Amino acid sequence: MQGLRLASPTFGEHFMVFGLGLVGLLTVQLLRASGCPVLAVDISEKRLHLAESFGAEIVNLGNGNDPVAAAFASTRGHGVDGVLIAASAKDDEIVHQAAQACRKRGRIVLLGVVSLNLRRSDFYEKELTFQVSCSYGPGRYDRTYEEKGHDYPLGYVRWTEQRNFEAVLEAMREDQLQVKKLITHRVPLEEAAVDYDKLLHDPDALGIIIEYPREVHEKRDRRQFLHSPSPLAYQIKGEDEKCSVGVIGAGNYARSMLLPALSRTTATLAVVADNNGVAAAHAARKFKAGKAVSDYRQILDDQGIQAVFVVVGHHLHAQFVCEALAAGKHVFVEKPLAISEAQLAEVIEAYNKVQGESPSGFPPPAKGEDERVEPPILMVGFNRRFSPHTVKIRELLVGRTEPLTMTMTVNAGFIPPEHWTQDPQRGGGRIIGEGCHFIDLLTYLSGSPVTSVSAMMIGGNGPVRDDKMSILLGFADGSVGTVHYFANGSKRYPKETLEVFGDGRVIRLENFRATRGYGFKGFRSFRTWRQDKGHRAEIGAFVNAVASEGPLLIPFDEIVNVTKASFAAMESARTAKVIAV
Repeated sequence: MQGLRLASPTFGEHFMVFGLGLVGLLTVQLLRASGCPVLAVDISEKRLHLAESFGAEIVNLGNGNDPVAAAFASTRGHGVDGVLIAASAKDDEIVHQAAQACRKRGRIVLLGVVSLNLRRSDFYEKELTFQVSCSYGPGRYDRTYEEKGHDYPLGYVRWTEQRNFEAVLEAMREDQLQVKKLITHRVPLEEAAVDYDKLLHDPDALGIIIEYPREVHEKRDRRQFLHSPSPLAYQIKGEDEKCSVGVIGAGNYARSMLLPALSRTTATLAVVADNNGVAAAHAARKFKAGKAVSDYRQILDDQGIQAVFVVVGHHLHAQFVCEALAAGKHVFVEKPLAISEAQLAEVIEAYNKVQGESPSGFPPPAKGEDERVEPPILMVGFNRRFSPHTVKIRELLVGRTEPLTMTMTVNAGFIPPEHWTQDPQRGGGRIIGEGCHFIDLLTYLSGSPVTSVSAMMIGGNGPVRDDKMSILLGFADGSVGTVHYFANGSKRYPKETLEVFGDGRVIRLENFRATRGYGFKGFRSFRTWRQDKGHRAEIGAFVNAVASEGPLLIPFDEIVNVTKASFAAMESARTAKVIAV
């Protein structure tokens, strides 16, 4: 339908359709319904007969018929007004034939997949237009339309993705679009794999209907894919306590970073949840989870699960943290904790509410005068403070006698404006979504909270300016830190560089692989074999803290302070004011 819109057929114009698969045969019918004579081109006699039954004149390439000659014969020597290519081919011969078959200033729209080595003479001499059609219509690949539901005004965009669907359904209801004739096979679900192969290799296969069983037994519930529970074998050195955990989210970060790190702890991975059941099942099999589900509430309702890892979209972090805390679970949430002041307030309220409850979610046991019950652990994935390089720097700073001056330079790299991380409503923007890492790192090194923030982003009229920003942080102990977060640098330059000045000494950290000291007695450098940003160490520390019911790894007030500082950076950059935290 969208290809048809781009071709703009008018009543009585002659069109040619190359390729009579499902798309081609639907295109033939839509053109006929628009009042256009159609030449249908293919090598399959069965498909040609179908096109003929829909009112098309056919050109059988299998019999050696020439589509160009047929085009001129059916149009009194003028050539067709337009061609829609619904075929798949590895060369450009179809495009060449389409151009030759067109009249002067004809148009060609590509729906299928063919080589695009266009011949200049074909298009120059006739001034032809050529366009590749995107699927569905306006709104496709636009997140604000497809995910957020922001429609385009009908008066300005008549045919959108949704309205094209409505038009197609109406055409089917009126029998202008006959789809029953296109169904060649009906197969039960359990035989579907065989018929996918048939679709690839059987030239007579067109529409294959997969029939699902009428009765679905509870054991085949779509939300749950069972595997044999398997405690993870790897342990953190020196610890043997175990705990049961669930992971909400099975996206790229979870599969590539979190789950591999979790597999090296003593934790039992009980459940992986994701609304994409296939992704959850794949992650569960790979990392030997007890089961995979598409309903995360099964993790929250499971009394045997002590801790929850939240690895979902940034805009959902606060919601899942609040729900997990209310369910009495320890929580590890990837940064950021929240992307707005309102979300942060909800988390603070939820955390304060469980202060008097035991980590299990049950009423706390009676306690004596000197006893207290530890609240649930809430941990944010500020992994860089757990890097061995950061640990070494903290050791070197012990006993300092004056405030620090620190500079963190982040060569963040370019991300397109339409990427979800750039969306303030979904990702929070790169400073809130990722820059918080570096605010936390400087907070940890100074050992004191941020009290003031002043930030400036670059000027100009670029679509995204706030991922090229300098942030000046003032700390309670008098230390000063600067985070340079730049998305406009070279990939050849180090990605993360830290410099710490104080007491006549300097520490330089480069890419979490090499730390050098200047002015220290007995220390010059510290290196690791590979980059170590602390992911494994932070996961291991969290699991051990849960298993042993230990104290908070990062004080909650500190997490809140860092989160507020990231919000303040954005506000300062927008208003050109110093923001008190």
